[in-house]
Amino acid sequence: MGLPKLYQWLLGAGSFMSVWLAYVAGYFKADLSDGMNEVILVLPLYLLMVFACFSLAVVGYRVTTFNDCVEASEELKQQVAEAKADLEAKGFKYASDWK
Repeated sequence: MGLPKLYQWLLGAGSFMSVWLAYVAGYFKADLSDGMNEVILVLPLYLLMVFACFSLAVVGYRVTTFNDCVEASEELKQQVAEAKADLEAKGFKYASDWK
């Protein structure tokens, strides 16, 4: 069955953060240049920016490829017309009907 998607993301983020914190706190050493050490220090911020850009791209793609539901639209219009007729039979009036 597998883990839910949220747990997968939390497991990945938690694993990354634990390794990153261990490196930053000095629990293990690596022979890296000073430039690489500076990049590693701000790596979570870079990853957060990449995640935000990816999320915006996914939302934009989903919005542009959103399917129209013509049948559902027609059914909803019919239900609204039936509800208006029922309410008018009970004496309700609408602002658009007042002239």
